[in-house]
Amino acid sequence: RNRLYDNGKHIKAAVNWLLEAQKANNDGGVAALYSLYEGWHASYSETTGYIIPTMFNYCHKTEDETIKQSAVKMAEWELAKQMENGAFPGGAAGNKEFPTVFNTGQVIFGMARAYQETKEIKYKKSALKAADWLAKIQNKNGCWDKFDYLGEVHAYNTRTAWALLKAYEIAKKDFYLKTAIKNIDWALKQQLANGWFKHNAFYEAQEPILHTIAYTIQGILEAGIYLKNKKYIDAAKKSADALINLQREDGSLAGSFDGNWKSSVSWTCLTGNSQTSIIWLRLYGLTKDKKYLNAAKKINNYVKSTQELNSKNKGIRGGIKGAYPIYGWYAPFCYINWGAKFFIDALMLEDDSKIGSKLS
Repeated sequence: RNRLYDNGKHIKAAVNWLLEAQKANNDGGVAALYSLYEGWHASYSETTGYIIPTMFNYCHKTEDETIKQSAVKMAEWELAKQMENGAFPGGAAGNKEFPTVFNTGQVIFGMARAYQETKEIKYKKSALKAADWLAKIQNKNGCWDKFDYLGEVHAYNTRTAWALLKAYEIAKKDFYLKTAIKNIDWALKQQLANGWFKHNAFYEAQEPILHTIAYTIQGILEAGIYLKNKKYIDAAKKSADALINLQREDGSLAGSFDGNWKSSVSWTCLTGNSQTSIIWLRLYGLTKDKKYLNAAKKINNYVKSTQELNSKNKGIRGGIKGAYPIYGWYAPFCYINWGAKFFIDALMLEDDSKIGSKLS
């Protein structure tokens, strides 16, 4: 029974794009992106990791077994990427690989879900080995200040904390729970009164992009929902409400925001739009406040309008650009696999909210 509704053709096109990205390197992983200059890039561990749950969710809606097989192939590839210490690599390929906190967290989502779907213990072991490494290297103040992107401290590692809750879910080790809570508590100390977070860019001098802002909010919100922690949910809501007030006439949000929620750019970050839609839809599920549903539908319609459904180029057809217009400075002239992932998640969640299903 196919449970895809109004958004079905857009979701299917994006899923097909991901399947093409998986075929591109013939290794089971998903190519990071398709560049208009360079074609398909190498498979990317971090994002392949969190694409796995998206594929399982799509499989459950469509009952398409080939999608499940595709997700399992991704998980198998990840097993081969895991480092001796339990971490997963940053960097794309070869000898440039190094253990990275955020990337490791994102792969836990895939391994935990692969275990839940297949009951194969190797995936659980992999998730827990990764979680052990993350817990071990965390600063006692709750942040991760070693082994992360560019050597910087990042508020958006709340999404890594959320991944540790997934590890906790399959192993019930209090260690993971405590590590996750410590990080969320640290992140809340970075939140300004207006809902914006310090340490939320890739590097300190950068204006944080919507993509990383949404990562941070989602990590806090999902931890709040899982732990039934009102303080976390309220903190996430404060930031999500600030973004609703910044939604543009066409439904989109600016690509980046400074500490006063002002933006220096006119382009939009499509991935960040879809991530924000997911946050609003989750808040709609919690509050039943229609403003969240309406804002999410509007932003989803905007991102759908940028998706090319008829291109003869398989690197373009169904894909989601990094920025719109495509020359914006986030992943310029590229179609990115994480853009497709969050687009699919947002549209499936919107369809769920329309039919009154339990949001999950």
